Amino acid sequence: MRRVPVGRRPFDSLRRRARWATTALAALALVGGTALTATGSAAAAPRAWTPKPSPMTTPWTNQVPTDNPLPEYPRPQLTRPDWANLNGIWDFAVTSADAGQPATFTEQIRVPFAAESALSGIQRKITQNDRLWYKRTVTVPANWNGRRVQLNFGASDWRTTVWVNGRQAGATHSGGYDAFSYDVTDLLGGGTNTIVVSVWDPTETGGQAVGKQRIRDVAPHPGGGIFYTAASGIWQTVWLEPTAPAHITRLDMVPDLANNRLKVTVRGAGTSGHQARVTVSTGGTTVGTATGPVGTEFTVPVPNPHLWTPEDPFLYDVKADLLSGGTTVDSIGSYTGMRSIGIARVDGLLRPVLNGKFVFQTGTLDQGYWPDGIYTAPTDAALRHDLQKHKDLGFNMVRKHIKVEPQRWFYWADRLGLLVWQDMPSMEHTPDTAARTQWEAEYDRIIDQHRSSPSLVMWVNQNEGWGQYDQARIADEVKAYDPARLVDNMSGVNCCGAVDGGNGDVVDHHVYVGPGTTVPSATRAAVLGEFGGLGFKVAGHEWYPGGGFSYEDQPDLAHLNNRFVGLIDAIREVRMPRGLSASVYTEITDVENEVNGLLTYDRQVVKVDEARVRAVNRALIDASRGSTAPITLPTGQYKSLRVTTPGYTDRYVRHKDGAAFTEVVGSGSDALLKNDATWKIVAGLANSSCYSFESRNYPGEYLRHREYRVYKETGSGDLYRADATFCPVRGANGGVRLSAYNFPEQYLRHYNAELWLATPGGTHAWDNPALFTEDTTWAVEAPWAP
Repeated sequence: MRRVPVGRRPFDSLRRRARWATTALAALALVGGTALTATGSAAAAPRAWTPKPSPMTTPWTNQVPTDNPLPEYPRPQLTRPDWANLNGIWDFAVTSADAGQPATFTEQIRVPFAAESALSGIQRKITQNDRLWYKRTVTVPANWNGRRVQLNFGASDWRTTVWVNGRQAGATHSGGYDAFSYDVTDLLGGGTNTIVVSVWDPTETGGQAVGKQRIRDVAPHPGGGIFYTAASGIWQTVWLEPTAPAHITRLDMVPDLANNRLKVTVRGAGTSGHQARVTVSTGGTTVGTATGPVGTEFTVPVPNPHLWTPEDPFLYDVKADLLSGGTTVDSIGSYTGMRSIGIARVDGLLRPVLNGKFVFQTGTLDQGYWPDGIYTAPTDAALRHDLQKHKDLGFNMVRKHIKVEPQRWFYWADRLGLLVWQDMPSMEHTPDTAARTQWEAEYDRIIDQHRSSPSLVMWVNQNEGWGQYDQARIADEVKAYDPARLVDNMSGVNCCGAVDGGNGDVVDHHVYVGPGTTVPSATRAAVLGEFGGLGFKVAGHEWYPGGGFSYEDQPDLAHLNNRFVGLIDAIREVRMPRGLSASVYTEITDVENEVNGLLTYDRQVVKVDEARVRAVNRALIDASRGSTAPITLPTGQYKSLRVTTPGYTDRYVRHKDGAAFTEVVGSGSDALLKNDATWKIVAGLANSSCYSFESRNYPGEYLRHREYRVYKETGSGDLYRADATFCPVRGANGGVRLSAYNFPEQYLRHYNAELWLATPGGTHAWDNPALFTEDTTWAVEAPWAP
């Protein structure tokens, strides 16, 4: 990641300016444990608690404080200086799902780690028959008197009810991925106050969004497939915060690059008759300021905006003041990045454009699971780590897969510079009316909570048909609700019974191993929402030793690296020129028994060669900024294909007894050999942007691959036409390489005088890496038999 120059790092400058104590970083720098101690709050139980042993230890497992885990301010885009972190040890009990509050709480849990996790100290299976109970006491600081007190939850899965001093705080909250709050002022008393929380989580037995959670034993075990251990109960930070009676609750920001301004909507509670003032600054210098009514959009000028990009993720500081007459009654700190995202036609093909320009989006599938914390990263440094690894490996995008992370994860994506595709977590079952209402309401709240993050560029509504319904309607409604972002109506429309809504901004295929042949339509750009899945087990770093699976096991790290590089090269050379605009590799880390990761599940080992992966991703991104047009061959003409490997340059592709070989051809060769070594280049039988090679002396028969070997054959049907179609890419010294249309990562190669489809990093004899590029590069020359 390129570092922002000194003087252009707004958050660092805020640290040095006391007058900005209410801005974003001032609040972010506060440590919740310190604030809590300063207020005199105390946990409810004695410190007899200990964590359970984690099945795998990450570098941060043993760095989690007992009393003050995840102490960082949890809401970076709406910050205040005063707050009290309630993370730490709570009394805990589990009852039957229909039971009331227990008389005694016999266990202790470390919040905010899910009950199934080792870091919680509970680490056992929770089912739909259980209800979780949490209890602790707090003392509200005296200097909060006269202000309202908000009790905030980052997320709790799934149905959460809260009591303060025996009285229920607001309505029960249903949702596992969205933040929620209660104004508990009127429930508080002087001195010690008791908070009780109950959570019921049916996981996949219910109708709600669950993502990849499934009820199962928490100890490592064989099997599990692509689904993982559930995460029940509180799993994000809980905190208290004082506010004015009239206060800001949300700040929506949409960059408007065309008019050099930021569109803002300040939302609040108790704000009738109030105005809002929003100020954009950098390095302590005001860039623009404007005042407007609360709840109504107005604009702040940002002249000559410094654009946010993955290479230069520049962030402006934002401050919003709530005004009653001329008096400021509330202030919050925030930040923004000036960028646009859209779809445009580039060289005749629809592409996603960032700030008006096409840049290929290369990323990974990021499931957000941890062996010690399951849904919750052990520390903020751990949360940042996986995003930083994307940057280290040269990726510029991440698809957050059917999970929604804490707001600090988005802060790190914003600050580090990663484009984010955010999935809405899927339901396990075809939803009934109540489940649909719940899912859509939760989705709206998730959009509201993250709509101002500059890194977030696309909403992914549904995945592979899981819990699918009303795809087209939902895509239209999400687009209308957040028109400043792209919408993917269904990731994996070609997979698993998925039904494509036919709308949204992209058509999204899943192809394992891939990269497949996804192409844009007249109305949608083409993206590869999942591919790859190359597996390698690292001894000593397996969740269940011997139990891992992948989409394609690799025998060693050399093959893993060569295979990965081959896939990305195929995207750059073959698929991007034909319209592919983004790809999501499965996956950044192993997850439980999945060993598809570029890193192990414990984050202790990077399996791939970081420098090679970074270079191949960088080459892909750089290529997208130049001409993306595919190279062309002369159609309707006879040509001969000559070997370019040194020492073999007198050999040509010829057919013999129905198979394809290379053989020395010269002026003295007989007429039959010259005819056999001559091919008519025609538009591709499967796709006219590629080519097919018709035999000179057997019209209607073409070069085609079958089980890797290449033949001269006639045939019909989609499979034959695909097998007989090859896409040219630029080779060395003016030569061309011929990629199989339906297997873009495989190239026509001569090996022991035979023609094969060879795979970089493949395990067959004809995949041998020695002279791979030379053996797959051909000179297109004048025909031996005109």
